[in-house]
Amino acid sequence: MKLALIGQSLFGQEVYSHLCKEGHRVVGVFTVPDKDGKADPLALAAEKDGTPVFKFPRWRVKGKTIKEVAEAYKSVGAELNVLPFCTQFIPMDVIDSPKHGSIIYHPSILPRHRGASAINWTLIMGDKKAGLSVFWADDGLDTGPILLQRSCDVEPNDTVDALYNRFLFPEGIKAMISWDQSAEVLHNWIRGHDKVPGAWTEINGQMVTFYGSSLLKSSVPPGEPLEIKGAKKPGLVTKNGLVLFGNDGKALMVRNLQFEDGRMIPASQYFSAGETSVVELTAEEVKVIWAGILSNVPVIEDSTDFFKSGASSMDVVRLVEEIRQRCGGLQLQNEDVYMATKFEDFIQKVVRKLRGEDQEVELVVDYVSKEVNEMTVKMPYQCFINGQFTDANDGKTYDTINPTDGSTICKVSYASLVDVDKAVAAAKDAFEKGEWGRMNARERGRLMYRLADLLEENQEELATIEALDSGAVYTLALKTHIGMSVQTFRYFAGWCDKIQGSTIPINQARPNRNLTFTKKEPLGVCAIIIPWNYPLMMLAWKSAACLAAGNTLVLKPAQVTPLTALKFAELSSKAGFPKGVINIIPGSGGVAGQRLSEHPHIRKLGFTGSTAIGKQIMKSCAVSNLKKVSLELGGKSPLIIFNDCELDKAVRMGMGAVFFNKGENCIAAGRLFVEESIHDEFVTKVVEEIKKMKIGDPLDRSTDHGPQNHQAHLEKLLQYCEAGVKEGATLVYGGRQVCRPGFFMEPTVFTDVEDHMYLAKEESFGPIMVISKFQNGDIDGVLQRANNTEYGLASGVFTRDINKAMYVSEKLEAGTVFVNTYNKTDVAAPFGGVKQSGFGKDLGEEALNEYLKTKTVTLEY
Repeated sequence: MKLALIGQSLFGQEVYSHLCKEGHRVVGVFTVPDKDGKADPLALAAEKDGTPVFKFPRWRVKGKTIKEVAEAYKSVGAELNVLPFCTQFIPMDVIDSPKHGSIIYHPSILPRHRGASAINWTLIMGDKKAGLSVFWADDGLDTGPILLQRSCDVEPNDTVDALYNRFLFPEGIKAMISWDQSAEVLHNWIRGHDKVPGAWTEINGQMVTFYGSSLLKSSVPPGEPLEIKGAKKPGLVTKNGLVLFGNDGKALMVRNLQFEDGRMIPASQYFSAGETSVVELTAEEVKVIWAGILSNVPVIEDSTDFFKSGASSMDVVRLVEEIRQRCGGLQLQNEDVYMATKFEDFIQKVVRKLRGEDQEVELVVDYVSKEVNEMTVKMPYQCFINGQFTDANDGKTYDTINPTDGSTICKVSYASLVDVDKAVAAAKDAFEKGEWGRMNARERGRLMYRLADLLEENQEELATIEALDSGAVYTLALKTHIGMSVQTFRYFAGWCDKIQGSTIPINQARPNRNLTFTKKEPLGVCAIIIPWNYPLMMLAWKSAACLAAGNTLVLKPAQVTPLTALKFAELSSKAGFPKGVINIIPGSGGVAGQRLSEHPHIRKLGFTGSTAIGKQIMKSCAVSNLKKVSLELGGKSPLIIFNDCELDKAVRMGMGAVFFNKGENCIAAGRLFVEESIHDEFVTKVVEEIKKMKIGDPLDRSTDHGPQNHQAHLEKLLQYCEAGVKEGATLVYGGRQVCRPGFFMEPTVFTDVEDHMYLAKEESFGPIMVISKFQNGDIDGVLQRANNTEYGLASGVFTRDINKAMYVSEKLEAGTVFVNTYNKTDVAAPFGGVKQSGFGKDLGEEALNEYLKTKTVTLEY
């Protein structure tokens, strides 16, 4: 049948959608004109489907039908008019025009309360029953034959809004849930009716409507059973919502429930729902509050903007406090007002708060738990995308290995290309449309401070995970891996509200004047790819600056060390970071890493790793969309030890320069140049100290030296030593795998290393000290040898002569020079290399520039 739909509002939209689903052909929609540039919901739905839409401000003038309107209506050839909700007066020649006439929805039990304001008169007259009628229109409009009627009880405290929202609007359209279906079908049914008209079922004898459905991809959390009529398996009321089950054994979760009396509660509070009362503010009451504050605005409309109408920060406080007083203590935050400045958005925010929809829902985490290091360590193992832990799209996993004994810690999700795309889409949406993009800088800093606090509160667990997953000695992990991560987030949290541009004097365009200024703006979605030697600290070095600048991120941890990054994701959610801001995708560089470097929606990629992979990433970033890149790559850092140094200090610091973190250290001293006159004594002292080092379980507090990160790396180090021996270097100590389970290697010392040898040119990235001697007093000669490398990450010099120290530090070609110390990095000092060690900086103020763009604005006045 050809139908013409005449009406407006969400109710009209739902009737339209229902008629289309039933197979009827809607040949025309007649609705009200756009208001403030915004189309009516019915018009939006019809236009989306390509249905002809007519927007007439009126149908008649001086009692006569407007000719052009009548012709437009007749052009669609309707066989039946359907009027679900219509505020306009429709002429009788239009009502009678179709073959089958017109049917109308009326909000009363006819024949009682005919005409306008029928709902109001139901309450004014004290009726015990309210309801709706659908009838054939006749000359009296609401006196024709009745097709259908529905009724409900009127509660003592019912209002017009309560009646309309509870019964009159949804009753004819609501969709009862059929339970004998898969979880995905149930989920689609519920979300397809969210927020109106709502999918409902019967629980304990009353109708309950479900809102906020999501498929449950993790394990089912514990909860209290809830019998549901028609469902073969009871639901589970959990701390995160109501879990429902399909006939395929899979599950979904519903966040909110609405009862027959209009109350809406978080589903997690079903069994305690009677203990609290929900106080509803009507839109009119909130309008009164706004009008009291915005006394200069004649009428508060949906499009009224709080701040554009003249409100100040003091008015924000007043608004929040008035809402609290009139709404049973409802506590809005000042930020809620800044995030919803238009009246219609603010009303929605208030209603969501009242109904509990904006309550923080605890993150669902499917942990792998281990009793270790005198604690229970709980480790997430799934991808973290858009604020949720989820399995990889194709279900693939891989084993992450404990290097201490070679055992499997757990299986971790192996992100696919689809997962990368989902993560990038979530980050893009969070940046462009989400709360994060509108958040002020100080609030961003507050979240980062909170995250730093959570890292510190969980430092023992994080350090234990780092020891399990990367082999880091626990005490070192506690101080450096985790400790510096905490410091990094606190440092950059302080920068959030200090990122600013400048004003620039330019030549004036006479006779006018000009003002030119610059703005520092975030780039958008950033990708971060980190190495396996300092899993959490490398994450912090890059992501803290990225977030402080206002970007969102997708981070790929090293495939062999994903666990602290996933624990970080959990803590970021607890800190309150909006969904989509931080996304963690474990997996391989060849799949996930390559996709990130090629992705057209990523605007910046930060990478720490090998020079070879860095070059490949740089090429992919350039060819794809010329995204900004910063690279911290390989090194062969020289350490020059002069004979006028404090020898014992040089020995101690020199050992730290090589053996710190098992030699898995990007700035490790790859080659030591020791002045000839102290060379032998230096080597002797080093070997003596190595023999005192305890090699063993990284969780043992007395251990000095733990296992190498993974087996392939250990094998590479052993091959490195074999190459040194073959070329004629002297193996003074070590060079072998320790005879015990796990990936342990002896601290190793080579001497007599000549400039042409493999050991002199290539980085080992392990506990291997490579020593070359240089002639007494030959400063320029040793500098030439030290700089004879394609790398330039770090360097060092030990001498008591300050002039010599300054001269050498000036001539060394490296991003960092240590004088009479080593490994002394700080969150405030920029860190990065030159030559093939990369470009761009981590840490310090300079790191922010890697994640910002400068915009120049020039205006004339």
